[in-house]
Amino acid sequence: MCEPNVVGDWQEYDEHAGLRVRVHRLERGEPPRGRDDAAEGLTYFSLRVTVENRGTEQFGIHLEDGQIDVRIGADGESAFIDWRNTQFIEGFDVYPLRRATAVLFAAGPEASLDHVDIQIQLRVDEEWADRRMWVGGLGLHEDVLGAHSGQGCGVAHQVSNFLRDQAEEGTA
Repeated sequence: MCEPNVVGDWQEYDEHAGLRVRVHRLERGEPPRGRDDAAEGLTYFSLRVTVENRGTEQFGIHLEDGQIDVRIGADGESAFIDWRNTQFIEGFDVYPLRRATAVLFAAGPEASLDHVDIQIQLRVDEEWADRRMWVGGLGLHEDVLGAHSGQGCGVAHQVSNFLRDQAEEGTA
């Protein structure tokens, strides 16, 4: 893991030709089967992890509890993960040109949700793939952050600016 991705970015696995993953749709939302009592006073949010096979062979994938870590706030405290409402990918064969998506429900204090780090370690054909990390936050959009004015807050905005600068340098 060299540098984090911004929520929404695809990340390819070199060791598994054609396989890529992304964390996306980080948004507020109540879980479908109701709140967990342990999350009282916390704000729920959800995110999706999509695994896509653009290669020529099938891959057996697993994305279960313990393979997803969600940290929130500037200090990187652990978010409450609602395992009961989360939909994992357990032993699923992803054929060429197909996708599989896991939906995770988590919760945390409202004040900490502007900074969310998600780390994924996918298991592919019974082997552990490298860890990947995404950064983002609830309510962080370029129009809200003032991306054109150069003012913003949080790691997600800094990473976004860094990647944009790198892309501009690559085309110059």
